[in-house]
Amino acid sequence: MFQGETAITIDDKGRLAIPTAYRDLVARACANRLVVTYNPYESGCLWLYPEAAWEKVRDQVNALPNAKRVHRNLQLKLVGAATVVEPDGNGRVLLPASHRNAAGIEKKAVLLGMGGKFELWSEQAHLAQIRLTIGEDEISEDMLDLRL
Repeated sequence: MFQGETAITIDDKGRLAIPTAYRDLVARACANRLVVTYNPYESGCLWLYPEAAWEKVRDQVNALPNAKRVHRNLQLKLVGAATVVEPDGNGRVLLPASHRNAAGIEKKAVLLGMGGKFELWSEQAHLAQIRLTIGEDEISEDMLDLRL
């Protein structure tokens, strides 16, 4: 289970150093194989899945009937863009330039542990998301039972 927020620096070669607190967990969870893909719901963010968890997501997305444009769009952004990355000896993964460019991720980024996957946000997009508040009219029925 991944959780927490870490400020990350992307090096000049486009590599992200997996925080040391997560390295053993990543090694155990997926034998050091992560899958990077786009977040189809929010700009400025990439998703990083352990490979086994990714395969389940991939199969669900590919099972959607592609007669609907929204299904094809989701398949394009998730499955079509999926790339396997493996940490090197120093715990760094090379993020594809196309993914970094599309998400606007440059030098400074934020890595969030989101349970079964990581989210990698550009620093600006993360800050914008954090500054948004949830209005009373946005609270869903499912949220009403939460005791925060």
